[in-house]
Amino acid sequence: MAIGNTSSSSSSCCSRFWSSALRSKRLVSPAEKTARDNSGRGLSRRLGVFDLILLGIGASIGAGIFVVTGTVARDAGPGVTISFIIAGASCVINALCYAELASRFPAVVGGAYLYTYTAFNELTAFLVFSQLMLDYHIGAASIARSLANYIVSFLGIFPVFKDNIPAWIGHGQNIGGVLSINILAPILLMLLTLVLCLGVKESSAVNSFMTVTKVIIVIIVICAGAFEVDVSNWSPFVPNGMRSVFTGATVVFFAYVGFDAVANSAEESKKPQRDLPIGIIGSLLVCIALYIGVCLVITGMVPYNLLGEDAPLADAFKSKGLKFVSVLISIGAIAGLTTALLVGLYVQSRLYLGLGRDGLLPAIFAKVHPKRHTPLYSQIWVGCVASILAGLLNVKILSHILSVGTLTGYSVVSACVVVLRWKDRTNSQVSSAKRLEGIIFLITVALSGFAAGLLFHYQVSFIFVIAAIVVAIGASLALHFRQNTHHNMKKTSDHFMSRRVRHGYMRRRLSTEVYGDSVGFSCPGVPIVPSICIFFNMFLFGQLHREAWFRFVILSIVMVGVYATYGQYHADPSADENIIYHEAPVESPR
Repeated sequence: MAIGNTSSSSSSCCSRFWSSALRSKRLVSPAEKTARDNSGRGLSRRLGVFDLILLGIGASIGAGIFVVTGTVARDAGPGVTISFIIAGASCVINALCYAELASRFPAVVGGAYLYTYTAFNELTAFLVFSQLMLDYHIGAASIARSLANYIVSFLGIFPVFKDNIPAWIGHGQNIGGVLSINILAPILLMLLTLVLCLGVKESSAVNSFMTVTKVIIVIIVICAGAFEVDVSNWSPFVPNGMRSVFTGATVVFFAYVGFDAVANSAEESKKPQRDLPIGIIGSLLVCIALYIGVCLVITGMVPYNLLGEDAPLADAFKSKGLKFVSVLISIGAIAGLTTALLVGLYVQSRLYLGLGRDGLLPAIFAKVHPKRHTPLYSQIWVGCVASILAGLLNVKILSHILSVGTLTGYSVVSACVVVLRWKDRTNSQVSSAKRLEGIIFLITVALSGFAAGLLFHYQVSFIFVIAAIVVAIGASLALHFRQNTHHNMKKTSDHFMSRRVRHGYMRRRLSTEVYGDSVGFSCPGVPIVPSICIFFNMFLFGQLHREAWFRFVILSIVMVGVYATYGQYHADPSADENIIYHEAPVESPR
């Protein structure tokens, strides 16, 4: 009897778990979206299109523009320019997917988490959040350490500070392999957290000032360097072959990461449906132009094999006697790291806010200050976590497990575009069987991309890489055509057409119906363009350190346990339909 009760209880728990895990948010209609966007509830709407573009640039361009360009150029030569173009083109395609979802969803926080919750299910959304959040936490700690290092190095210009600042203040004092004490990094994190707590207007002003400063410095660097270019340094343009160029593209891809921060600012955008796509794509195009300019200058000034490793751009200008430009580069690096850190902390707090509203995290994360209109508790939590990591741990070791969340999030967002096009027509067009078939095709594209990346990383014969690409192409084409076969074929019974003409007509018609344009901004070429995104993102996933793959699996298992013990009992997919946010209580004066 006891055994029977135990078995029944286990079955009941499993049933409840899967019932909760497979819940999803309702896809609101255009009319409902407009009503909610104009409801006047939520965070304070203060960000215009120019603010959003600066937000995306601030998140994407950090000190990497002064370092990564030269580092990759040592392997790819002047062909590093092609690496940045390839990576930039990939990011543009990802940005198109983000832009469609940002324009079609109600202007609320959540980004990739919200899109996944609606397109797929609750558990998948929670796992996407957890992978993204670990990336954000480690990334913030890493940037804070780099910023502290740059500030201390910059102060070293002045005699009073030179060689008088202890390592544990800014550079980091290593204690064993993992521990590393740094005092300045947590202080910088808490200062920026304070700025973000004051309000989006204040934090946006700081970001705008620092980003404009950074962009002006980069333009000055490009213009000054253009006069020192020796075109003979560009020959040969690809000295080590195209493999080095493609490998370089996988590295520099992460120099563009950050445009998704614009999507997470939806609730604070003045005109989200119009401005978010412009902010996402506009900021990315500016970044591409700046990166290409820096690549051409640095490889034209100095032969690629003579570039320095730690500060290649600054060393290039010093070799030409332009030391004042090196000082500008240091200032630009500080400004770039500051904006990247500020936007990173901002995005994290908005994601926590979204999960707090839905019940997947404690309700305290959903509280918004009634005067400042900022998620105060979420912001403080984010700042504290990043400060602990930056102050105590050697983030260089942790950096080996970075980028998993970003690539996972980008891939899932691309898949969301395809699935939500089906969901628009679920009742009359796409059956559950066809939906499952489509998801299998998407997974096939993802696995093919990962396999191609893995084979490329370990330099297996290129024939196998091509085979993986062929499988992905086949799955993408099947995704495009097979989804149309469910349509009622009696509509094709036109006796005045030949069978062949009739079939072609219906295929074209159904392709338009199943993958029609979205309301608002529409990503072109669905489902082929999102499939390309998924393939390339997973190709990059295959290039990561082995530790990163272990991190993905271990964190997923841990977060499934967290969801099973807390999330499934407290989550409510419709929680934010009536209450946009919970205000923090006003403190009574003492």
